[in-house]
Amino acid sequence: MWRPLALGCLLFPGLFYACLRSLARLAPTWSLKERIILSGRLVSSIQAIMATISGIVVILNCKDVVHSRHWMAQEYVGFVVSYMTYDIYVMYLCHWHKCEEQGTAARKHSLLSVQAFLKKEKLMVTHHLFILIVLTPVAVHLRGELGDFFVGCIFTAELSTPFVSLGKILMQLKMQDSFLHKVNGILILVTFFLCRIALFPFMYWSYARQIGLPIYMVPFRIPFHCNVANALLLAPQLYWFVLICRKAMRLYSSSPETAKTR
Repeated sequence: MWRPLALGCLLFPGLFYACLRSLARLAPTWSLKERIILSGRLVSSIQAIMATISGIVVILNCKDVVHSRHWMAQEYVGFVVSYMTYDIYVMYLCHWHKCEEQGTAARKHSLLSVQAFLKKEKLMVTHHLFILIVLTPVAVHLRGELGDFFVGCIFTAELSTPFVSLGKILMQLKMQDSFLHKVNGILILVTFFLCRIALFPFMYWSYARQIGLPIYMVPFRIPFHCNVANALLLAPQLYWFVLICRKAMRLYSSSPETAKTR
């Protein structure tokens, strides 16, 4: 895990800096805030693709969902740790530059600016810290040599991220009325539901099939802390999925076809 961690600490900030420099040349009229936001979304998409591929590889190579092992389930956690740490800082940068543009920013890196960021992004920061503080020790040490399959499943939860990022990039480019944005909206709904909501019943079903139990008996068979961890992971996904559905309803209800029929 330590080599991927060190590599990730170089890779993600390096990609972010490279995107910033490239956008400065390709879009010189853009503000620093716009370049930071777009660079963060591009790096987020790259990490999501890496995580999804890693998860699929682990899942396909773990025939026994409890005991099968694959080295990538352990090693990619190092990239997750480095990315989550990097992403918290980039979220802070985006928040501060947005506030600066609105004229409401406190002095950069001051206690007030950090407090304002934590208040604004408390759910996302809590989600990242939960992964760093709780899930990482479980994935690396506490689970022993069991459950690589389920670690791979959690990695694939990132599948929806590139589509979410693309939607925000299209909005940043003033292309929210384009056909691509509407198609991408459908892909966000489908991938988010499959890989962040249905993923959890799928893991329970996989375990039930492995040991020959009805799926409704699985929560009573596995350790209590596994159910708690899954519930804590699922809760914010349900909240975000509701928000995505609301945005999708606004997007499609304001389509030109709908407007003509009114």
